[in-house]
Amino acid sequence: QAPLVESGGGLLQTGGSLRLSCTASGGSFDPYRVGWFRQAPGKERQFVGSITWTGGATYYDHSEKVRFTISRDIAKNTVYLQLNNLKPEDTAVYYCAAMRADAGNFQFPSPWDDWGQGTQVTVSS
Repeated sequence: QAPLVESGGGLLQTGGSLRLSCTASGGSFDPYRVGWFRQAPGKERQFVGSITWTGGATYYDHSEKVRFTISRDIAKNTVYLQLNNLKPEDTAVYYCAAMRADAGNFQFPSPWDDWGQGTQVTVSS
């Protein structure tokens, strides 16, 4: 499977919005599920949400689903994470991950097969 590359991170003020992209480059891309995680300094990697590739079914951590939205563009081999009304506590490295076949416990990092390198989101007060 092609490597995953995240983009779209940056520095912005409280209340701002960003759209992160996760693109599979250099090959075919047909995962079962693509997810987003984030990791702040000194904290464990946290599940943000996921989307199934074929059906487009989304699943969010309930604390984030009001502000965050996941979508995909199959033709572009890309999954998006829309981050709205950002707060300083959203500051983290955001990672995308792909699950090649269905597996349980996808809200945790361990079952995921492929990972991007992450993109930094920094929200100032």
